[in-house]
Amino acid sequence: MMHIHQGARRREKRDDSHDDECYEQPPKRAVNMVYDLLQTGAKVHTLGPIIHNPQVVEDLEKKGVTAVSDPREVPEGESLIIRAHGVPESVYEALEQRGTQYYDGTCPFVLKIHKIVKQAPQNSVILIAGNHNHPEVVGIAGHCAGRHFIFSSLEELKNILKNEKIGNDCHIIMVSQTTFSVKEWKLCSNFIKKDYTNAKIFDTICNATAQRQKEAVELSSKVDVMIIIGGRTSSNTGKLLQVCEQNCRSYLVEKADELRQIDFSHCKSAGVTAGASTPDGIIKEVLETMSEIIKENEKINDEEMSFEQLFAESIKDEDTTDSHVVGTVIQITPTEVFVDAGRKETGVVKLEDLTDDPAAKIEDLVKVGDKLDLIIMKTNNAEGTMQLSKKLYDARKGWFDIAQAQESQEILEGVVTDAIRGGILVLTNAVKIFIPASLSGVPKGEDVASLKGETVKFRIIDVNPQRRRAVGSIRSVLREERKAAREALWANIEEGQVYTGKVKSLTSYGAFVDIGGVDGMIHITELSWNRIKHPQDILSIGDEVEVYVKAVDKENKKISLGYKKEEDNPWLKLQRDYPVGSVVKAKIVGLTSFGAFANIIEGIDGLIHISQIANKRISKPADVLQMGEEVEAKITEIDADKKRVSLSIRALLPDEDEIFEEEVTEEAAEEAPAEETAPVEEAAEEAPVEEAAPAEEAAEDAPAQEEASAEEVAEDAPAQEEATTEETAEDAE
Repeated sequence: MMHIHQGARRREKRDDSHDDECYEQPPKRAVNMVYDLLQTGAKVHTLGPIIHNPQVVEDLEKKGVTAVSDPREVPEGESLIIRAHGVPESVYEALEQRGTQYYDGTCPFVLKIHKIVKQAPQNSVILIAGNHNHPEVVGIAGHCAGRHFIFSSLEELKNILKNEKIGNDCHIIMVSQTTFSVKEWKLCSNFIKKDYTNAKIFDTICNATAQRQKEAVELSSKVDVMIIIGGRTSSNTGKLLQVCEQNCRSYLVEKADELRQIDFSHCKSAGVTAGASTPDGIIKEVLETMSEIIKENEKINDEEMSFEQLFAESIKDEDTTDSHVVGTVIQITPTEVFVDAGRKETGVVKLEDLTDDPAAKIEDLVKVGDKLDLIIMKTNNAEGTMQLSKKLYDARKGWFDIAQAQESQEILEGVVTDAIRGGILVLTNAVKIFIPASLSGVPKGEDVASLKGETVKFRIIDVNPQRRRAVGSIRSVLREERKAAREALWANIEEGQVYTGKVKSLTSYGAFVDIGGVDGMIHITELSWNRIKHPQDILSIGDEVEVYVKAVDKENKKISLGYKKEEDNPWLKLQRDYPVGSVVKAKIVGLTSFGAFANIIEGIDGLIHISQIANKRISKPADVLQMGEEVEAKITEIDADKKRVSLSIRALLPDEDEIFEEEVTEEAAEEAPAEETAPVEEAAEEAPVEEAAPAEEAAEDAPAQEEASAEEVAEDAPAQEEATTEETAEDAE
């Protein structure tokens, strides 16, 4: 019978903590970024294939994701994701210049290399170990400011040093592609260390890559044939194939169907490993297909045990007979429960073997007559008692249920009991499940401790019965819930509907709000009736807001949202409370050469034209008004469509002619001699009545002349008056 040995795809620690376990490789991180963005309804593009796996790329293409070779190919308003390989500095500059919204999925290990080469001194020579045309290597080279060279072998490195005349006294910075051959890297770095004393060598091969290559070497030396699962264009997978081929027959397969072309008939054992970018679903499919091939070529050994049997064997308690009994509660004390298990010994269940809650009261958990499923932990024949445990039974049953839940992908519920380094622990069916922080559903950068005490839904993604360890994912459940919510929302959304959403992100042109699994955008002009510089003046990320649907484009999956309320429109308030003709108190908020701007109510400023500031000619508004001054003005015009209001201070002041007439009248009254009044009155009394008629007729016949005469008289009057006064003075003497 051929045995299948699967290589580890992730390093497992040897203790019970999970803080260093990496459940999401960088390529998967970038792929998940694409799927997460698709769920928001965004139109997504990737700079080159997001991953070296044709099945994943094909699935993304079906979902509308297109791979572009240049950022300029991304239409305005659509999103771009940078894959894990990273890009040159020039690409970032082009994206920023065009204003393209992009998400950086570059592997953290690659970003570290970018930082190293960018900070290298100008006089340094940078040596990059890797494949010349690989996107990761091209990206690294694009961050080098000075001289840099790429090599893929020790021989090529020696040629570069010789041909480029790089002497022993040169300052060398050497880095490598994250998936470069560990064996080749050691040869090259040892050579440089020996001959170049000024060299700085950075071992930038990914730890996971190095570990995977090491395990592949070990596994391939023990089996007859090796199967490497992954994309043929993947550098990581190609390195695995190279190291395995040195020990045994090795085959690279992209999908399970390719196994049918491989002859396993003379193999007693086969090894399986996979590249970092290979999806779990494809690995599972390959393993299942290999099992089918084995069954087709050989008869199944009757001694083989099913998973359930192996599982049951793995959880046996070697210290006891592992007997399961059903006990009936016959007596309860504050610390123990006595049961009749149908044996000569009396069964005793201590409080700590009944529940994990030390504050619980036994009488609240069980009562006399209850039947309990129990495990015999210890028998004391001398005392005639058996020590029983309900917790142990629940835990073992729970482990079996957990294993079944993994197979069925059932959604489980549990309470978050602890937040530990790397994730959280969830208690369900008396079993604690570890959920990594990356699968907890908590946004990156936020504390997973916020989930402590909450009831969460999750799926089991990995079970190790021997070590009694299980791993779950909350994110997969949330993803399905969001998908269902999105489908329901798109099916029912209409213009005018009101939603309560959460602000997801802010840009210079608006705010994106999650209204139930779908993001809609509030344009900056829809955030406030007043002019604002940035959406952050009104909203913050995480705010819960009430919005309404302004427009829906179901074909392109775009939603435009409104935020400001019509009843808060200051123009409606102005027209309602301050119609044309109203007198208002306004505060001067701006001075220009042509007038002054005054704030009437919040959000509305009116213009007082220079001609409407005073009842006389002024050279500039600043001669009369000051910033911050409060003035009374009359609203003379409101144009709500053009958002303009005209004000006038002059309209509330007397005309300049009236002021002049008042001044002249007062002066005349002061200067006129008292004795002149009497003759005038007498003359008026003595004047014949019939003389009035001709005077009126004359006035009607020649109004222009009369006005001219009046003006002439007004001009001549002062001089005549002075002369008369002097004559009068002389006569008086």
